[in-house]
Amino acid sequence: QVQLVESGGGLVQPGGSLRLSCAASGSIFRVNDMGWYRQAPGKGRELVARISRDGSTNYADSVKGRFAISRDNSKNTVYLQMNSLKPEDTAVYYCSADCLYTNGESIQRRNYWGQGTQVTVSS
Repeated sequence: QVQLVESGGGLVQPGGSLRLSCAASGSIFRVNDMGWYRQAPGKGRELVARISRDGSTNYADSVKGRFAISRDNSKNTVYLQMNSLKPEDTAVYYCSADCLYTNGESIQRRNYWGQGTQVTVSS
């Protein structure tokens, strides 16, 4: 049906930057909202940023002014530019996409998740 593939995680020093990417592929009719979530050890999954198809965005208070979400609708891809990273940003980052897809007979709607990419901020 639909697959989300993330890339761009890694180890970075405090104050550094990383850019995450997530590409949706498969029998996609249209991708609506896309977003990034994160889960730190021992904590629940939390919203980092979301972006609608027309480019409207919202951010968690903890990342406002440091992170920027964007998307390329022609590639069904969402990006997360992370600047001024802090140790508390360390987590597994997951992308999410609200997709309309075809199963060959009709259009269905489902929210998909990526496999997660580790971001570690440490000196």
